[in-house]
Amino acid sequence: MSESDSIGLEATRRRLTGKQADTVERLTRAALVVLTRDGFSGMTIRLVAAEAGVATATAYTYFSSKEHLVAEIFWRRLLASRSPASEDPDPTVRVLAELRNIALLVAEEQELSGAVTGALLGSDPDVEHLRTRIGIEIRSRLARALGPDADNDVIEWLEMIYAGALVRAGMGYESYSEIADRIERAAQRILRGS
Repeated sequence: MSESDSIGLEATRRRLTGKQADTVERLTRAALVVLTRDGFSGMTIRLVAAEAGVATATAYTYFSSKEHLVAEIFWRRLLASRSPASEDPDPTVRVLAELRNIALLVAEEQELSGAVTGALLGSDPDVEHLRTRIGIEIRSRLARALGPDADNDVIEWLEMIYAGALVRAGMGYESYSEIADRIERAAQRILRGS
């Protein structure tokens, strides 16, 4: 793992050595197993630690809560996802690709997708920190897709559509795939009018 990869994937609370990064990786993988098996309501840091073969106290040195752990999983997925923004000359095409990619990051994993929505709404300081990092990354991707003359109002509107749509999906009103389609239609309207 390169130094830049290590910094990008460091835990919210600290910089990680190689061994610590391995422990965090084991915890995030174990969290997915526990989440799938027990659901978010049944998931605890203690169960995740046991699944990962890590002491509970060690797990708590990296993650303050199960919400923090789930937010970390989403953050890592976002960073690992390649930006699909193409070289297409049309910024609308680039923006729609970005929004769809982000909306579908966890769509295939029902327990995780529902947990992410709830976790990111938490008030845990570590979750707030990750929520900020996630927001900055999404804003950066949208700005890059829109190009050098990106209008900050348009970026903000797109962010609001994305955030509101994912909350709606997390509440179970529609699937994440259906929400991705709705995000696309709403974004097209905004981009045509700007």
